[in-house]
Amino acid sequence: MGRYQKKQRSLAPREEQIMSVVYRLGTATVAEVREQLSDPPSYSAVRTMLGKLEEKKLLCRDRSNITHCYSPTQSRRKAGLSAVRNLFDTFFQDSPADALAMLIDDSAKSLSDDDIERLEKAIAAARKGEK
Repeated sequence: MGRYQKKQRSLAPREEQIMSVVYRLGTATVAEVREQLSDPPSYSAVRTMLGKLEEKKLLCRDRSNITHCYSPTQSRRKAGLSAVRNLFDTFFQDSPADALAMLIDDSAKSLSDDDIERLEKAIAAARKGEK
């Protein structure tokens, strides 16, 4: 990320939980989100948080019915890539290699042969300049 580019603001833990619920359900009302949260805040607090996520352009709201439904504005994969880039910027000074090496070192014992093969394919594709 360039020196003068505005950094994307990360999500608060409860906002992450709400986004996870909406991704899992596809579309959700305030009541449906609230039902899925552990130790849920009040209905109005959930409604306010959904509104803030809408302001951040992470959710969109369908106002065609009496009950408003919220849905993600981007795929879970795209949102995940954005979050990982933010993590790289914050902790690894834009070095994906350092971040990936740390993750692999930390979880090497739990990687299956399929996991290792998938990583090897991704590295081979990166060497060839593929995406």
